Formats: sequence, structure tokens, C-alpha cells
Amino acid sequence: MSQELTKRNYSPLIIILTVAIISLVSIAYFSPRLEIFKGYDLSILPLINAILNSITFIALAFALMAIKRKNIKLHKRLIFTALTSTALFLVTYLTYHFNAPSTKYGGTGILKGIYLFILLTHIVLAIVIVPLALISVGRGLNMQVEKHRKIARWTMPLWLYVSLTGVLVYIMISPYYK
Repeated sequence: MSQELTKRNYSPLIIILTVAIISLVSIAYFSPRLEIFKGYDLSILPLINAILNSITFIALAFALMAIKRKNIKLHKRLIFTALTSTALFLVTYLTYHFNAPSTKYGGTGILKGIYLFILLTHIVLAIVIVPLALISVGRGLNMQVEKHRKIARWTMPLWLYVSLTGVLVYIMISPYYK
């Protein structure tokens, strides 16, 4: 059986996951609190989110180094580590935001401007990175090396930025959590 025949079409899964993730995050942010975990202290979840974003960043940085050294096996493992920590982040992020009110940044002046810039770029690029990461992984799994490289050139720096700025947003807003 040829390589071409064994390739999988991940497009429907990518579309479904992208729409589902963006919809769930939007609903969690804009809907009234569900308070499913009423009575439970969820205040640790933003810190866990920052830790998971840190793991994603570190895994991606090492995945980039691995692929530059042509270590495909290690690159794949590190990308799956980044995907796993991102998926766990998504679960804890949704759990927190479905159950807790949004925290407002309390700083002023230039720091507030910096915070808002980082937050805005983080949010916009987090939306963009969902399909990019999924397409990159799908192409990598199918060993569509040239197509994978073309999209990964955009995906990797954006995913690194989103994971790093997720940590920065947490650091900047953490004094204002109740």
C-alpha cells in the first residue's frame, strides 16, 4: 500500500475541534457563571493554567531544537507533550471560567497599557493558533513534510508567543485574584 493511500484526512476533526474549542471558551467567558463546583475553592486553577502554559512553552522550545537537529522522534514526543499540556490547560481554563467571575486588572498607567496589549494579542493569537496547531500536527502525522514545514513556520512562533504571554498575563493579573 502506498504512503499516499495511508494518509488520513484530519480536516473534519480539525474543523470540529476548532469550532468547539473557540465556542466553549467564548461561552465560558461571556455566559453567566454555572457554579457547578459551588463550594469548592477553584482559586488554584489560574496558577495551574500558568504552569501548564509554561510546560507548553518549554516543550515547544525543545521541540524546535529537536527538529533543527533532525531528531524527529524527540520532536514528535515534545509536540505531543505540548498538545497534552495545552489540552489540560483548556480543561482547567474552562472549569475556572465557567465557575468564577472574571478578574479585572487593577494596575494603572503604562503597566495597564502593556497588560492590555499582551492580553489582546494573546487572545487573538490563541484563537488563530487552534487550527494552525491542529493542521500542523495533522500534516506532521501524515508525513507531509513540505506542507508541515510551511505551516509550522507560522505555527511554532505563534504557539510559543501564546504560551509565553499566557504566563505573563497570569503574573500581571495574579495580585488581583480574589
